[in-house]
Amino acid sequence: MPADLRALIPRHKHDTGRAEALAALGFPAITPILPEILQSVQDPNWPTAQILLPLLVGIGAPLAPYIREVLQKDDYGWQYTLLLRVVYYSPPLARELVPELRRLAEAVTEAQKAEELDVIAQEILAELGE
Repeated sequence: MPADLRALIPRHKHDTGRAEALAALGFPAITPILPEILQSVQDPNWPTAQILLPLLVGIGAPLAPYIREVLQKDDYGWQYTLLLRVVYYSPPLARELVPELRRLAEAVTEAQKAEELDVIAQEILAELGE
């Protein structure tokens, strides 16, 4: 990966200059640092998230493997943010994640239920006609 690409990873939630530079590069140029970009949107209220969430929505289906990785973690707030602010607005991405969405809609843990992952998963599936 080019060192200059890694230099564009936001260093903190207020690092909007780097986030804007990444948004300007767009996809697929940012592919090597997508996991790091996803970390910059853990809270949708962060200034970096405000810039990067629309970029992620526009990626669509190629983002699915990276979202799957987050769905395997225990950060349910982050998962909720990605489902509500990215997956919901990208039907091609949502279609790629139907098995994971069905699992969340039907068999969530209490912690996942507390974050309403089941509710947002059901809403996304309904939008897809699933």
